[in-house]
Amino acid sequence: MERAHEVLKRTFGYSGFRHHQAGVIESLLDGRDALVLMPTGGGKSLCYQIPSLVREGTGIVVSPLIALMQDQVDALRQLGVRAAFLNSSQDRETQRQVEQALLDGALELLYVAPERLLSGRMQELLERSRLALFAIDEAHCVSQWGHDFRPEYQQLSILQERFPGVPRIALTATADPRTRAEIIEQLNLQQAAVFVNSFDRPNIRYAISEGQNARERLWRFLEREHPQDAGIVYCLSRRKTEDTAAWLQQRGRVALPYHAGLPEAKRREHQARFLREEGVIIVATIAFGMGIDKPDVRFVAHLNLPRSIEAYYQETGRAGRDGQPANAWMAYSLQDVIMLRQMMNDSEADEQFKRIAHHKLETLLGLCELTTCRRQALLAYFGETAPGPCGNCDTCLQPPQTWDGTEAAQKALSCVYRTGQRFGVNYVIQVLTGKDDERIRRNRHDRISTFGIGREHSAVEWRNIIRQLIAQGFLDVDAEGHGGLRLTGKARPLLRGEVQLQLRHQPRPEKKAVQKKARAPVDLEEADLPLFEALRQRRRELAREQGVPPYVIFHDSTLREMAQLRPRDEDALGSISGVGERKLERFGGIFLEVIRNHVEEARSA
Repeated sequence: MERAHEVLKRTFGYSGFRHHQAGVIESLLDGRDALVLMPTGGGKSLCYQIPSLVREGTGIVVSPLIALMQDQVDALRQLGVRAAFLNSSQDRETQRQVEQALLDGALELLYVAPERLLSGRMQELLERSRLALFAIDEAHCVSQWGHDFRPEYQQLSILQERFPGVPRIALTATADPRTRAEIIEQLNLQQAAVFVNSFDRPNIRYAISEGQNARERLWRFLEREHPQDAGIVYCLSRRKTEDTAAWLQQRGRVALPYHAGLPEAKRREHQARFLREEGVIIVATIAFGMGIDKPDVRFVAHLNLPRSIEAYYQETGRAGRDGQPANAWMAYSLQDVIMLRQMMNDSEADEQFKRIAHHKLETLLGLCELTTCRRQALLAYFGETAPGPCGNCDTCLQPPQTWDGTEAAQKALSCVYRTGQRFGVNYVIQVLTGKDDERIRRNRHDRISTFGIGREHSAVEWRNIIRQLIAQGFLDVDAEGHGGLRLTGKARPLLRGEVQLQLRHQPRPEKKAVQKKARAPVDLEEADLPLFEALRQRRRELAREQGVPPYVIFHDSTLREMAQLRPRDEDALGSISGVGERKLERFGGIFLEVIRNHVEEARSA
């Protein structure tokens, strides 16, 4: 551990371990396995990178995405770490050189995809090499109940069988108790030390609302909160990602689509621009984002409902990795629910998996329609108890007004029942409001007792009521047919008047946004901002010259500390968090010159 602390300081530039990092590292150094659950931005990578540098041999990192490998290796090489990756983006000669470096013991870390790791050739190479450890990143991919299931991950138990003396570490940011149990079972980690950090990300502000005019409301949110910031907008369909990106471009933002249907070269280009430029918005399907290390993503927005709370938490967790304030904003609609249920039913999964998927979607709907603290509910889902309301989600900051919706709900449920439980939302609303319509007359629904009994509410209000009845499990949507509504077993006590139901009021229309200036970091004084921006500009130039993302040179948090402390020499600069020996040697003089010039200009002014 003494050597581990030395590596932490000299290589990575940090003075102390965070969360459970020390315990995890100690377990691996002792040759024991570990399972690590730590939120995005919590420092999972150091848990296997430092033991790989301390133990003899090469640390083998199983990583699911080519872009993630490249990003991690670029960052490690900047620190002077001998790191490489093996994947299909390399030509045969480059792959041969990396394989030889592994055999020669010239690598400290090697990143590979699970498919390659399981190949006979790779297994033979590993058996001829000295190995420090195996790190299985994004370990939730092993669970068929998870949102990123990859069958290859379930075969990784072979590592214990073929390399019994090499410690293994499995890491993830999202795993409910069931997924945790499956990771342990599938990877044979029953004897592993388990480290579960808090899932709370207090710097993220959560806000969820009904999705009418979602695109316009997204624009108002961006104008109000993030006029120049980088962020991610998630959509369900490929077409919607391209349409939304084009729409944002027309409004003056740098917005790029990303989905699995784009050519691979275009996906790589868009991801590289997002990582290396500032203020870029990626509009993406869930194909984007796993393992993205960009620390200054200031917002994640959803224009459609994700599939589960795990997916929502994983995707929103890509915001604010640097600990600065960030937003998780979502607008969802009934159409999202119908579309997701149809996708689930049309999948080739077995019935048990479909039931689990439906349950996960219903749990997410419950989160959407909460009238209490969202963060408490999120943490409870992952088995963690929050001490009280967070004060940093929409329901805490602007508690929703509720009303006794029992009678309205009974009318809606009765109307669904009397129209045969086979019609969609719009039709039921037309019957409730007594609309003069040929289809209603043809079905003789203008003669039933529920025709026109809901004229006291507008169609928009009824849509809000029915959405909440679906979210709270009183109504179900027939995803196999045409989105017809049907009663659930939970509806009977409500129809009989045995329970009362509180519903949320329809939210008031949002006022036109007043555009903000780019938000300054919360922990910087006004006097330090010019120097901070000068340091960022110099970092941009260096990153462009070297073809790497700016944060690979230094994180914003390191530049903020430089702007505050204004070190005068390399000794003082080396004491700043994030400045290791290699970076001090490569960049120390450059950034000290920026600081000296700024101080001199300020004096002469």
